[in-house]
Amino acid sequence: MTTALAPPVRIGKAAVGALGLLAVASGALESVLAPTLPLLQRELDMSRSTGALLNIMLPITGALVTPIAGNLGDRYGGKRILIRLMAVVSIGGLVSALAPSLPVLLVGQILQGAMVGALPLSFIVARKHLPAGESKTAIGVVSGMFVGGGMAGTLLAGPVAEQLSRHWMFALPTIVVIVAVVLVNWLVPPDLPDRSDGAGVDWPGLVLLSGVLITLMLALNLAPDLASQPLMLGTLVMLLAALVAGWIAVERRAASPMIDLHMLIRPTMWKSAVLTFVICIGAAMSMTLVPQLWDVSGDGYGFGASPTMIGIFLLPGTVLATLAGPLGGSWERRSGSRAVATTGIVIMAVALIGMAAVHSEAWHLVVGKALVALANGLCVTAMTTSIATSAASNETGVATSLILVTRVLGMSVGGMLGGVLLAAGTPSGTNIPAESAFVTGFLIAGAITALALPVTHTMRKGVEA
Repeated sequence: MTTALAPPVRIGKAAVGALGLLAVASGALESVLAPTLPLLQRELDMSRSTGALLNIMLPITGALVTPIAGNLGDRYGGKRILIRLMAVVSIGGLVSALAPSLPVLLVGQILQGAMVGALPLSFIVARKHLPAGESKTAIGVVSGMFVGGGMAGTLLAGPVAEQLSRHWMFALPTIVVIVAVVLVNWLVPPDLPDRSDGAGVDWPGLVLLSGVLITLMLALNLAPDLASQPLMLGTLVMLLAALVAGWIAVERRAASPMIDLHMLIRPTMWKSAVLTFVICIGAAMSMTLVPQLWDVSGDGYGFGASPTMIGIFLLPGTVLATLAGPLGGSWERRSGSRAVATTGIVIMAVALIGMAAVHSEAWHLVVGKALVALANGLCVTAMTTSIATSAASNETGVATSLILVTRVLGMSVGGMLGGVLLAAGTPSGTNIPAESAFVTGFLIAGAITALALPVTHTMRKGVEA
């Protein structure tokens, strides 16, 4: 029996603003760890390998939670799951802020990782309560605010940790998250679920995907050492292949898979996922290479900049990344995702290759990093907006979560690849990477980014119905 439902209540700018504020705070909380990892290693007496483990806990949790959150949001309502998810994130932020030791901080980071799942839930809310055209713009705003928040967290983490303490760099964005959750709960009306099939969480798929991600991250992180240990490298590769095969087999048979493989093979979906993954690798490599080049004082290269000065250098990129969200959403609405993605890829590839060729002045890197941030924001927003508004209304959360998972994986792989290249290019007896390591890193990042152009060529022109 079908029951007639009242049309959803239209939300206003204040509600979209509350979702944007939540995205800013979440992005900031997500990003404070990376620029302050050396400080945390000193204060908590961590080795570099332990620091790497801490650095990958949040993205791994995010990649696991995001598809589950999107699935539950489609089944039970976006706002309902969003509020509960961000309550977990708030607890994680407070645990990280109060952590007296490394094990407690690890727990906080695991809980914080749930924040990545907030984005598909916000997209569900926007799509339910706004017309198609306006929802694209709103989704673009929220996506851009998340990227901008991430840049702001990177910008402010160093100064806050230096002037106050490491505790406050977690506490301040967590306080904003709590305020934003209260505003969202107040301003956003409930959205009715589109489907309720009664299926539970895909626990076997979750466990296997956890193994895949952890094995992949460990292999990347240990890559320089594994080169001299072929047996260990072969074992990790075989383990990774077995876990991937097992996960695919489980997902194909699951009643409610955490990642719908049938959806993933749709042309629009796999193209968007590939583009997002490749673009985020290039962006993350620059996020590793550029601050390190500002920081070092080599023979004829580097600038010896302080964490606070590096934050100032990143400010233009923060502004452009924030603007890229609404700009990318509006542009995608008018011209389609192909035009936005192609432009963004060209800008990013040129900027990365340009920094490889010209980096004798700090402002060269300021301009290059700002262009990378703009291009990344445009591309990821275009891909997310396209998927969020072209998928069936009862698949919005699941579809967008796939894009966000590829974003997290791309950023993690890119960050680790950049670190591996710098480690491999550091001469014995010193802790300063050679200039050639930075040049090679920028060239590889530019080449990887350019590989996305053949994919954009296969996309449809204009705005897809």
